[in-house]
Amino acid sequence: MCFSLQSSQITLLLLLPHFTTLRLSQCLFSPNHGTKTTLCPFVCEPSRALLDEKFKVLVKNAAPGAELTLRSFHQAEKNHHWEAFGHYVCDSSGTLNLCEDLSLGGTYEGVEPMGLLWSLRPVPGSKAGLRVRKTNVEIPMEVTISVYQGHLSESFSEHTAVAAVLVERWYMAPGVRRIPVTEYNLTATLFLPPGPGPFPAVLDLWGGGGNLVEYRASLLASHGFAALALDYLTNKLTVSEGRMMKNDYFEDAYKFLEQHPQIAGSRIAMLGLSFGTSMTLKMAVYSEVMKLRCAVCYSGSHIQPVKGSIEEIMNYFSENQEKTRINENQEIIWHDLLLPIPEDPALKVDMGRVQCPLLLVVGEDDQNWPAYVSAMDIKAMMEKAGNSHLLTLLTYPNAGHLIEPPYTPHTRTSLFRTAQTRHLCMVLWGGQPLGHSRAQEDSWKKTLAFFREHLYGRKNTADV
Repeated sequence: MCFSLQSSQITLLLLLPHFTTLRLSQCLFSPNHGTKTTLCPFVCEPSRALLDEKFKVLVKNAAPGAELTLRSFHQAEKNHHWEAFGHYVCDSSGTLNLCEDLSLGGTYEGVEPMGLLWSLRPVPGSKAGLRVRKTNVEIPMEVTISVYQGHLSESFSEHTAVAAVLVERWYMAPGVRRIPVTEYNLTATLFLPPGPGPFPAVLDLWGGGGNLVEYRASLLASHGFAALALDYLTNKLTVSEGRMMKNDYFEDAYKFLEQHPQIAGSRIAMLGLSFGTSMTLKMAVYSEVMKLRCAVCYSGSHIQPVKGSIEEIMNYFSENQEKTRINENQEIIWHDLLLPIPEDPALKVDMGRVQCPLLLVVGEDDQNWPAYVSAMDIKAMMEKAGNSHLLTLLTYPNAGHLIEPPYTPHTRTSLFRTAQTRHLCMVLWGGQPLGHSRAQEDSWKKTLAFFREHLYGRKNTADV
């Protein structure tokens, strides 16, 4: 079926079952001859998929050599608008394939099949400091991909798209269960994969902003791992009683997983980002309760008063506030807060005592934490202790601090509210869009492989 474009825009958005192909057919006027040529179909497949799954975008039967702009548009949950776009030229058959053809300009360049997602940026005129973060993982991230004639870079609302498709990016695969958890006074959400289990599990910790962040845990469950998203900084007891949690809060979360009837209690890992890395390393080394099968740490450090509580660790960071830098754009840089690496063993986790496989993921352009410098010291400590065979280190030259699941738009700078002071400030996270996107895709793939190896076991998948 083909529709002719007259004076008004005609857009057909088909809603199909979960994770399927969506096709849209319309007509495209030839810019060279003024004749009508059929654009049939405009394909995005799968149109419904997990956030970390690639899609293919294909335009057929356009005018040979036609100049087209492909644009993505996303309205975030707080109603902020985001866009990305690429400039393309169709081949001699009037075909355009984002998996093969170059973007000549726009928010990304080159052959970038997922550029319409990872290069999303706030539309011109938006407030400063925005960041895409999913709060309701039970509904998808919706992105409209549109085709325009010519190479456009602005004022898209003043032009008529010749075709459009709605793409849904899900954080929960069909059958994944989301279960709020209150046992042990936890503020947490458990995500269970489809089926009876028992499943290996991951205790998922985010950073110093606090709050219950679920989108990474829901993706892990979509890949076969039970995952517990844990709020350990702004949880209900902290808010109601005004006191930080003790280390046994993490042990209680571990016990909850260990005792759950659908979880394989001997196959539990921890995953931390930023301040979550501090707590993951601390518990992996010093807890007598938590017998972790493996640990994954993103963008963090082992530097902390090792006998301190969460509050004492936070206070240690605050004592070094004079090392904070502010650049010409009034963006806060906390990179030097923990530097130089202390020699005092009481101020850094004894990495020589790590007994489980450890994956470290760091961006060399992290402007928020000294993650790369810390990783080099961790590597040296483990080599000296003879346990470096347990370490897998991934470093990415152009990645910043916020290394998230694949195709999440890169955020170099954003507004941030610390859990300790609740002060809102503009923070420089670092990273360059293309290099950061590559790091997110590669590290996520290797994180999933790491968990499969050490939680399922290459020879033991069937017995989990």
